[in-house]
Amino acid sequence: MGACVRQLSTSIHVHRPNAMDDNQSDGSVHSGEDVGSLVSDEGDEMVNLIDLPHGTLDSREDETTEYEMLNPDQLTQHMADITQQVSQIIQVPPTYLRLLLAHFKWDKHALIEFYFEHEKARTFAQATLMDPLTLSDIQLPTSTQVCHPESICDVCCLSYPLDQMHSLACKHYFCRPCWRRYLEWKIMEESQIDRICCPSFGCNVLIEDEVVFEMITDPSVRRRFQKLITNSFVLHNRSLTWCPGVDCGHAARCFGPKEARQINCTNCSESFCFACGQPWHDPVRCEQLKVWLKRIVDDSGTSNWIVANTKECPKCHVTIEKNGGCNHMICRNVDCKYEFCWLCLDLWEPHGARWYNCNRYEEVSAKQARDAQANARVSLERYLFYFNRYVNHLQSLRFEARLYESVQNKMEVMQSNGTSWIDVKFFRKVVDVLCSCRRTLMYTYAFAFFLKKNNHSIIFESNQSDLELATEHLSGLLDRDMSTTSLNELKQKLQDKARYCESRRQVLLEHVHEGYEKDFWEPLDL
Repeated sequence: MGACVRQLSTSIHVHRPNAMDDNQSDGSVHSGEDVGSLVSDEGDEMVNLIDLPHGTLDSREDETTEYEMLNPDQLTQHMADITQQVSQIIQVPPTYLRLLLAHFKWDKHALIEFYFEHEKARTFAQATLMDPLTLSDIQLPTSTQVCHPESICDVCCLSYPLDQMHSLACKHYFCRPCWRRYLEWKIMEESQIDRICCPSFGCNVLIEDEVVFEMITDPSVRRRFQKLITNSFVLHNRSLTWCPGVDCGHAARCFGPKEARQINCTNCSESFCFACGQPWHDPVRCEQLKVWLKRIVDDSGTSNWIVANTKECPKCHVTIEKNGGCNHMICRNVDCKYEFCWLCLDLWEPHGARWYNCNRYEEVSAKQARDAQANARVSLERYLFYFNRYVNHLQSLRFEARLYESVQNKMEVMQSNGTSWIDVKFFRKVVDVLCSCRRTLMYTYAFAFFLKKNNHSIIFESNQSDLELATEHLSGLLDRDMSTTSLNELKQKLQDKARYCESRRQVLLEHVHEGYEKDFWEPLDL
């Protein structure tokens, strides 16, 4: 098959809490390694990180991990640390500094370099911000230059004492209740945190974060504001990606470029791609997966019905459903109105007015129309071929994820009958391998959809078929009644099959990665 692609693999210790036991692991089985030997003596899991071949990773001194998971409090502290470091060099208000850093993707070196290589005003203009150092130069309206002991709020038009009014550097005074309602609307309804400006019409003076926290008293609004700031920090930071796990709230921080790599969340055990944030999708690349998922959403289950019940107008290619027995079709597209025969797709006029049964010899134009129709149908049927198999493995993966609960119950029964934990823990490892193979198979069909036939694609399909057969066999072994087989015999069968499945999975992935590296995958013109 050729040499295997070189991969960057780093083993790190990740502790995954679960409902079973502190020493239980949720990792994959490595090729050539005993299924029951993947847990270290300390009870930590050895996780293998495999990068798609888009480049090498940057390493940090005194760092042994390629990434870490941060909770919301750690993310807030990480943002504060960066801001504090930059504020010692660029002395501007904290909110302006936060927005400048966001514009430069929280790359402090890029911001500092740009700030000192160009005029300061250009730095703010680059981020579409008003220079805070020029706020004192704002020309104020005569009526607002002096605030009397009692002043009228420009929003509610009520008179308030001075201590109940507030303004920014622009000296547009509003009562505190109006300020509060304005900020609550911006935060809760518009989810806005980056460009909240003075409520006065046409005023672009920015409301700083400390003013927001001073004005807002509702704890839920304050939490929402902080959450939006944290979310903006993650979305604009090239070294951070949110974990897609349900209600996880953790983000991965990678010590290298933002490229496709596998992240295993230590909070919710979700495995996902750092580059796109989708569940880990090796071997298909992020850009292909994006197109594939969009195609699935756009088709939304109608493709099968379209293939079975419709044809396209030979002229404008609008999809038409035949709702009667007559073969005389008239396209209802207002710009077309083409009349054709449903059977041969040729013009209707040559068929004659007295007979509605098509038994005419194939004309060139009719054959061309049918060829175009057939090509469209073949393209749709090709998509359905890969889509149906993708969905089948997705459904199988969901079903087999429930095996963890079933396996847990069986392990508890065996332990209650005197079997040690060491002797039964292999069950969970086998389910780990099964789910890993299902996930890989699912994405191989998305990968194959974009693939043009050549010698390497034939090798890929052979590897895919081998893995599919082995995975189905492993799934069948787990579904059997375990009470009819001795524990030692069952353990040997499951471990052997799991080891074989993992080895076939690695062979398939290595071949795909080799193709990426040597550029022998030919993309299909879709």
